[in-house]
Amino acid sequence: MKVYNKLIRDKIPEIIKSTGKKYKTEVLDDVQYKQALDKKLKEELDEYLTDDTVEELADLVEVIYVVLEYKGVTLEAFENIRLDKQKSRGAFTNRLFLEYVEKKSE
Repeated sequence: MKVYNKLIRDKIPEIIKSTGKKYKTEVLDDVQYKQALDKKLKEELDEYLTDDTVEELADLVEVIYVVLEYKGVTLEAFENIRLDKQKSRGAFTNRLFLEYVEKKSE
């Protein structure tokens, strides 16, 4: 028996069932769910950093969307936040890498 103890996508139980295997799931309360989401976010980021695939990036974005839903933030509101930050601080398209900032001489 392999133990997972992690948040899974909604259709995973029926996929497991279709293979004839047995499984156990539980529905998490709000606190457990937020903890599992945070852990899943890190897991998906680590997988993306390791594999560097668009599929892993899609998994990461899926978790981000669910975290936003959990926090009660719409995609539209999130996009507005992103665009406001882009307008005030810029994006990352110019590939700028900050090496240092010297203190102002007095």
